[in-house]
Amino acid sequence: MVSSSARARLLAKNDNDIVIVAAVRSALAKARKGGFKDTRPEEMLSGVLRAAYTRAMVDPALIGDIAVGNVLPPGGGANVARMAALHAGIPNTTPINTVNRQCSSGLTAVDQIANEIISGQIDIGIGSGVESMTFAYGGGWLADGWSAEVLTNPEAEECLLPMGMTAENLASEFNISREVQDKYAAISYQKAAAAHKAGKFKDEIVPLKVKITDPKTEKVSEIIVDVDEGIRDGVTAETLSKLQPIFVENGATHAGNASQVCDGAAAVVLARRSVAKRLGLPIVGKYVTSAVVGVPPRVMGVGPAYAIPKLLERTGLSKDDVDFYEINEAFASQAVYNIQKLGLSLDKVNVNGGAIGIGHPLGCTGARQIATGLNIAKQRNERVFVTSMCSGSGIGMAGVLVSEH
Repeated sequence: MVSSSARARLLAKNDNDIVIVAAVRSALAKARKGGFKDTRPEEMLSGVLRAAYTRAMVDPALIGDIAVGNVLPPGGGANVARMAALHAGIPNTTPINTVNRQCSSGLTAVDQIANEIISGQIDIGIGSGVESMTFAYGGGWLADGWSAEVLTNPEAEECLLPMGMTAENLASEFNISREVQDKYAAISYQKAAAAHKAGKFKDEIVPLKVKITDPKTEKVSEIIVDVDEGIRDGVTAETLSKLQPIFVENGATHAGNASQVCDGAAAVVLARRSVAKRLGLPIVGKYVTSAVVGVPPRVMGVGPAYAIPKLLERTGLSKDDVDFYEINEAFASQAVYNIQKLGLSLDKVNVNGGAIGIGHPLGCTGARQIATGLNIAKQRNERVFVTSMCSGSGIGMAGVLVSEH
């Protein structure tokens, strides 16, 4: 590809660049019945934090701050993150916080750390994300109800729509058929299965040793979770067409064309380039910038279709300057809409499969997609990629990164 001036600027190196010196993730395990069903989120997070700074060859005492994306915190969020960092061998002099921008929380955490480095507050930090949908499952956070006065605002009330209903709204409003959704979902499964068979996820996954209890015998044993558990071979549009819709009678959204409910964690270590060079850290990529937008809550899935153009405009890139895109597949309807609206080739989107084929641990996904994107860029010898996702209540976010493998 002939570089545009904007792409050339992104590829250029400057001592003040925000570089990535490690990006790792756990395998994604099935919620409530998978390898992490008995593993608390702080333990998953501890494992990926330790693996991240170890792979980056960073003295943990030099980590200036940590941000953790987490959407449904069963243990209070900030306490879970702090406990995980201390357990991971990071000293108590390193501060930490959690952020919740729904499904873009992991990317928000990375962006926060990047901005702290840009402003001179820190030189090295970790943006990460974790979600145990096993322990958060059941929606206990809704138990106390909501302000009747606030709910008199129609859009505020629409923030409480189940995500599956927003997917149905989007499919109905933009005429995305069940057939098209199932065809797209099948491709995601097929891409993920092919990538798994070829060993393409191994370099981004940190194996975690955890304890698990057999529900029948109550025997506790140790296992190593190192493979995405939701990957299914042989899925076709025809097999998906036999599944019943969940949210609306005669609707289109079902378990097979929605993101998989799962548990997982990811972490991205960032640093100022001059500092990384001085310390001899392994630079694997560069974080450039991000863009965040608001969209109507009732069709929250359209977020990437507005965040990505804002991101491209901010950086001066054209969509063709981007080698590939990681766009979270909350639901097939929203993934199809965004790809069509942006005019992207399916070959350049989620090349190793997306959340339908792999899984979507809410707060983890934004950081997970960075680890996946850097791995893909190395495998394909490509440089510039965009990561993006929609978020509950009507948010879209996108970030642009450059691989330096």
